[in-house]
Amino acid sequence: MNNQYFDLIDQSYYFPQDGFDLDGEELTFHGISLKYLIEKYGTPLKLTYLPKISMQIKRARNHFNRAIKSLGYGGKYHYCYCTKSNHFSYILDEVLNNDVHLETSSSFDIDIINNLYQRKKISKKKIIVNNGYKTEEYVEKIAQLIKIGFKNIIPVCDNIKELELYEKYIEGPCKIGIRVATEEEPKFEFYTSRLGIRKSEVLSFYQDKIANNDKFQLKMLHFFVDTGIKDSIYYWGELKKAVKTYCELKKICKDLKAINIGGGMPIRNSLGFEFDYKGMIKEIVSLIQQACEEEGIPDPDIFTEFGKYTVGESGATIFSVLGQKQQNDSELWYIVDNSLMNTIPDSWGIFERFILLPINKWKHEYTRVNIGGLTCDNSDYYNSEVHENQVMLPRFSNEDEEPLYIGFFHTGAYQDALSGFGGIKHCLIPGPKQVIVTRNSKGNIVDRLYREEQTAADMLKILGY
Repeated sequence: MNNQYFDLIDQSYYFPQDGFDLDGEELTFHGISLKYLIEKYGTPLKLTYLPKISMQIKRARNHFNRAIKSLGYGGKYHYCYCTKSNHFSYILDEVLNNDVHLETSSSFDIDIINNLYQRKKISKKKIIVNNGYKTEEYVEKIAQLIKIGFKNIIPVCDNIKELELYEKYIEGPCKIGIRVATEEEPKFEFYTSRLGIRKSEVLSFYQDKIANNDKFQLKMLHFFVDTGIKDSIYYWGELKKAVKTYCELKKICKDLKAINIGGGMPIRNSLGFEFDYKGMIKEIVSLIQQACEEEGIPDPDIFTEFGKYTVGESGATIFSVLGQKQQNDSELWYIVDNSLMNTIPDSWGIFERFILLPINKWKHEYTRVNIGGLTCDNSDYYNSEVHENQVMLPRFSNEDEEPLYIGFFHTGAYQDALSGFGGIKHCLIPGPKQVIVTRNSKGNIVDRLYREEQTAADMLKILGY
């Protein structure tokens, strides 16, 4: 029996596969030599491969447009990027190269919109969907965008009282949306999402507060399932209820033109991940079309707000294994050169799993391990993959000339926002350096250092020393 790590992967999955291949005994990521980056920049490091973002956008857009064409669907498709999944300017620049629209979640998001406009990255024609619970500051900034000529701002009412803030701050005509609250999956601790307006109140809210108000035009019904788009009875049930509400609203509101199904398109978190994107998207478009046909109303435009799907698969986090500790007969620990809690907080906060692969030593024998971070916190570990309750990595000796390097892949969404980029980290473990990789006009790989690893001085200054 072959016990090399390569044989384990080769026997368990189709390999190589999209984004992952070997150059000799070393892993490559979208054709990038990770060993080269490690030798150039050191570890730990966070890597962003920008072309993957455009690839994701084009794939989803193509699937929706092909479904629309094949079904003879009457509405159009609009791709929005959910900015909260990754706010960095280099991410937004890549996203906007694909002529997509934007979705905001908070007051400071509007400052990003203003900056993008000032840098000529967007025009005043750009559709901006404003989600989230609206503070006065948030609404004031939305109103300012409308005042300076942004014609396609669509603030989405998250609660009934929110409309009073729009009345107070918005001067001219304004397109708006309504978010309908969804029921949560049975395993949740509560029954109905805190976000949105109860289904039973949506129609009366429109009739009482919006229908006869010349300032507002209801253009969009917003719907979002927190657990994401998946082929389950729960998802299809919630989508059907949302589309039914859209149909009821459309019959009394001629201005209503769009249904927004939010985000939640899954990304690969395992080499064994399978998801029929094409089939799922076609089924969504077909369901909306059939419901509208039964009710005798026109097919609406379809909006999505893909965040994690857009940027998640562009990211990787690379560590060196500093050493190993055999704590008992069955538990072997690999200790990495940073904190897992700090760098990939989803892994301990919500038990998210990522693709984990070694960068080198693929011809070494494999073994079951636990991965530990540098903090003194008992929760700073990673010891199970999405497909099985264990982690397998190559064996190595503490005396080896070259350390074992490992990578967590598809970490491009939310991790920096949740851990706090450049702030205080648990146990004062510094934030890793960040490297951006793209390709030039000739298709050649170009890498650059975006930010060095945090220094002691950075953190001591924040702490007042």
